[in-house]
Amino acid sequence: MSLIQFHILRNYAPSSLNRDETGAPKTAVFAGIQRGRISSQCLKRAWRSSEVFKSLGSCGIRTQYLPELVVERVKELSDTDTYNFALKHKKVIANFGKSDKDGKNEESKVSTESNEKLKTSQLMFFSQQDIDAIANAVINAKGNINILKEEIKKLDKIRPITLDIALFGRMITDDNFADVEASMQVAHALSVNRVNQESDYFTAIDDLSHKFREDSGAGHLGDCDYNSCCYYEYAVLDTDQLKRNLSNSPETLDKLPHLLNALIDAMVYTSPGGKQNSFAAHSLPSIFCIEYKDKKIPISYVNAFEEPITFNYSVESAKRLAAEIDKIDKKFQTGLRQRIWFDLNDSACPQNALQINSLEKLKEITADWLK
Repeated sequence: MSLIQFHILRNYAPSSLNRDETGAPKTAVFAGIQRGRISSQCLKRAWRSSEVFKSLGSCGIRTQYLPELVVERVKELSDTDTYNFALKHKKVIANFGKSDKDGKNEESKVSTESNEKLKTSQLMFFSQQDIDAIANAVINAKGNINILKEEIKKLDKIRPITLDIALFGRMITDDNFADVEASMQVAHALSVNRVNQESDYFTAIDDLSHKFREDSGAGHLGDCDYNSCCYYEYAVLDTDQLKRNLSNSPETLDKLPHLLNALIDAMVYTSPGGKQNSFAAHSLPSIFCIEYKDKKIPISYVNAFEEPITFNYSVESAKRLAAEIDKIDKKFQTGLRQRIWFDLNDSACPQNALQINSLEKLKEITADWLK
């Protein structure tokens, strides 16, 4: 039994990394004080979409356009007649994602528009093996719609999954897909400081206004909300659940020894993409702390920042985090096997921690944790 925990402090310049329904940066009240927030969904999306994670060659697809992907796959695997059959009966494939209560088993209407882009009723997370299985069902139907429906009913839902599905889980109301319990929990990142929301009033100038207009006014007016925060990020990985999730995915399981280093790189070098063209807020962590635990006792150290930091965010938050860790170590038995601490500013270090001076050294030490 083991857990791997990640604790990150990262200070961002003015930015709007993750916005709410009004277009403003997300916030949350913690300890009675409004903080900046980056949602866990936003962080996971940034990590799994990063080039370093994609380099593992085991990434799923989250989309409603499953029918389109299946038809494309049928075109690759079979002949023109089968492709035209799949194209004509995309609505049968679009039934994926519906439960029986929703009428999944009712007679599907045939699409008369071959170019119509069809979607499933829910956003689904699936692997290439899922697409292949449905494509093969279409091929095995041999041009018969009734056989196709029977082939789909007979699909085995236990199919290989990708690393990101094994990490972040999958919940689907369709019996042809297996639910996957997430092996990694990710907290919403919260700022260690009180958030001060600001607004940028901006204008865009028409390059030819001097030629076609008598006045010199702007061609466009707008405003954009932003803030500047130092965030505490926390995530925990259950290695046993991860291996259980991959028990039917031997090829993916072979990539497991490389996962932790790729995940570390993704967490360190990736920032959320919101409004980056306007703010270019690309920051590296000031603290990266990783813990290996024998006991499954996940612990976030967010309470270190119950009282907000008011100045010198990177250095002061590191000191506060180290003090919180020492306090918990002293009063609780948390099953810690090893803690590695990387501090960009060399400003603090917990007593029970191996302090290292480079991220590459950290990855060398942790490389065997998932083997």
